[in-house]
Amino acid sequence: MKADDDHELAARLANEAGQCLLELRERRRSEVDGKTLGDEGDAAAHELLVNALAAQRPDDAVLSEHGEAGPAREPAGRVWIVDPLDGTREFSEPGRTDWAVHVALAAGHDVLASAVALPARGLVLDTGAPPNPPEQRAGAPRIAVSRSRPPEFVGEVAAAIGAQQVPMGSAGAKIAAVVLGDVDAYVHAGGQYEWDSAAPIGVARAAGLHTSRLDGSPLVYDRPDPWLPDLLVCRPELAEPLLTALSRSAATRPEGSS
Repeated sequence: MKADDDHELAARLANEAGQCLLELRERRRSEVDGKTLGDEGDAAAHELLVNALAAQRPDDAVLSEHGEAGPAREPAGRVWIVDPLDGTREFSEPGRTDWAVHVALAAGHDVLASAVALPARGLVLDTGAPPNPPEQRAGAPRIAVSRSRPPEFVGEVAAAIGAQQVPMGSAGAKIAAVVLGDVDAYVHAGGQYEWDSAAPIGVARAAGLHTSRLDGSPLVYDRPDPWLPDLLVCRPELAEPLLTALSRSAATRPEGSS
C-alpha cells in the first residue's frame, strides 16, 4: 500500500459523502423539518463512509461520531476518525455553507492523512495536496468562534492581541477558514470529540499552520477516551502571542470555563 493511497482515499470519501449530503438536502429540504433533515444527513453520510472504509480498508478500525465499526481499535494502531456531518444545525438551515465532512486516518496517536469537504462551497481540502499557507492579511487578526456558544475568555484573548471575533458554524468550517485565510485563528475550550477536529487538524498541519492544545502541548488522537478539551489553530506568527494571552487568561479563568 502506497502512503499516498490513504490521502487519496480520504479526499475521495469526503467528497462522495459531501455530494450525498448536497443531494439529500436538495431533495428533502421542502419535505421535512430541520432536525429531521439533519438526522437523515448524519445517517446517510455515516453509512456511506463506514461501508466504503469496510470495503477499501477492511483491516482498519473506524471511530465515527455515531460509534465504532470494523476491527477493534488497537493501541496506536490504524484507525479512521470520521465525522459524517460536522455542523448538523448549519446543514439543516437553508443557504448556510459552514458545515463539513471529516475523514482522517490516525496511527501512533497522530493524524497521517485527512480530508475536509466543504460541499456547499465546492471544496475539498486534503493532506495529499495541501493548500498553500494563506497570505498574511492587513489589519486586525480575526479569530473564529462558535456562533452559538462563544467562549467568554476569548474576548480577553482577542483584546490582548488586538483581534476581532468572527462567529462561524462547525469546527471543521472554522479550521478550514484558517487554512483558507478567511480568518487567522480558531480558539476552542468548550470540549470536543476527536472526530470534530482530527481531519481539519491534519489539513491545517499540512498547510503549515500551528496546531496545539491551549497550553501549547500537542494534540493527541486515538485515545481510549475520545474527548478533547481544547485546541488552538492559527497562523504561525500568531502562535506565541496567542499562547501567551491564553496562559494569562487561564490564570484567572474559572475551572471548566468555556
